[in-house]
This record gives sequence, C-alpha cells and structure tokens, in this order.
Amino acid sequence: MAITSQEILAEMTRLVAAAEAKNIQLRAIGGLAVQAHNKKNHPLFIREFADLDFVVAKKQRREFETFMPEVGYSPDRQFNILNGATRQIYFDDKTDMKVDIFVGDFEMCHKIPLEERLTFDPVTIPLAELLLSKAQIVELNRKDALDITSILLNNETGKDDRDKINLQILAHLCGQDWGLYKTTSINLDRVIDLVSEKDISLTQDERELIIGRVHAIQKTFEEMQKPIAWQLRDRVGTRVKWYIEVEEVNR
Repeated sequence: MAITSQEILAEMTRLVAAAEAKNIQLRAIGGLAVQAHNKKNHPLFIREFADLDFVVAKKQRREFETFMPEVGYSPDRQFNILNGATRQIYFDDKTDMKVDIFVGDFEMCHKIPLEERLTFDPVTIPLAELLLSKAQIVELNRKDALDITSILLNNETGKDDRDKINLQILAHLCGQDWGLYKTTSINLDRVIDLVSEKDISLTQDERELIIGRVHAIQKTFEEMQKPIAWQLRDRVGTRVKWYIEVEEVNR
C-alpha cells in the first residue's frame, strides 16, 4: 500500500507524540527529519520518502519494544534479536512501511551520541546532530548533500538549540573525534561546490546565506579546542582510514 509524503510526515509526528504520551524519548532522524525543518518549504528540497528513521533512548529500549506493536508496527524479529541493542527494524502492519530505529546513538560512518540530547527538539534530533548525521557520510550523494544544504538554508547558526545549529555542540563533538571533523569538513566543501553550480535553483542571496553558515562552522572548527590525541591524529591525516565501513541494511 503506497503512502504519500504528507501521510508519512503525519505518521512521523504521530509516533513521536504517542511515544511522548508513554514518556518514551523518540525523535526523528534522516531525510524526513530534515524536511520537518524545511521552514521555507523550498521546492529544491521536496522529494518522496519511503520510510521513517528514529532514535530512541537506550535506557527505554524495553518500553519501546512493547510500544511499537501497540501503535501498529511489527518487529523484524531476526534482525532485532541480532542487533537490537544498537539498531532495530519495524514494519507498519497496514502499509508495510519500514521504520529504522537507532538505539541511544547514531552510528554509521561515524558515531554521534544522542542519548542525553533527545529532548532538545520536540520532534527531531537537535539541528546540530541532524546536520552531522548527514555530514558524517563518507560517500556523500547529491540527495544527502541537498539535505545538508536544506538544514543550512532554513536554520541559522548560534550558541543554543532554539531553532539553531548549535556551534558549541559541533565544536564539542568534532573536537573529540578527528574522523567526524574530517568527514564533515570535506562535505561542507562539497556543499559549497553544490550551491555554486550555475543551474541549481537557488537565488544569489540563498547561496550566500548557505555559504556564510558553512564559513561560520568552519571558523568554529578552527577555533575549537583540539586535544593532544586529536592533534596527533591530524598529523596522520587521511593516510590511515578515519571512518567505519558501512554495510547497507536491506529488509
């Protein structure tokens, strides 16, 4: 059974609200979470979505496993038995839509801790971590580059999480993890290249706004504290692999 983008967006907010009613910390991540912050509803970033992605607090894993069947989702039992402590998969009983769950942290090419940050936005993970969840992709495709661009166009940078990309969080996470810093830096340069393309449907003001926010993040990286271990890893650079190889989960 097909489901429209509006229906899947409504389902995302329904699940977050239903979890909140049970005192379960569940927040959206992924492309649909980015779309939820597309406040300008810019047509460049409108696309179809096939599934949902969430992060749930690790301390509430057992309550969450009971919650999902109550709201109409069946577990992928084999996958969840093997991986349930860090990642789980469920399917909508009516539409068969897949829901991918990260438990406690988001970990793909790099690890982004989220357990203590899930309540800083009412529906999605905080904007700083949402940006990093896209910027941590080593083999960045155009869709994910556009997601980063959407976050940067629709949200200003700042020192808190109130509708802002929190630069202090970016500095904290990338100052602890050279690999995350490196991949994010590479992808921010790719975003500048993307928005500089002549045929991309952005106004000059929009291009300058995005590039200005990239520069603000780059300046934050220049000025952030860099522990000795970070500096030593920086000397090694990309001669040694700095990211985790990610295998696609097909279910």
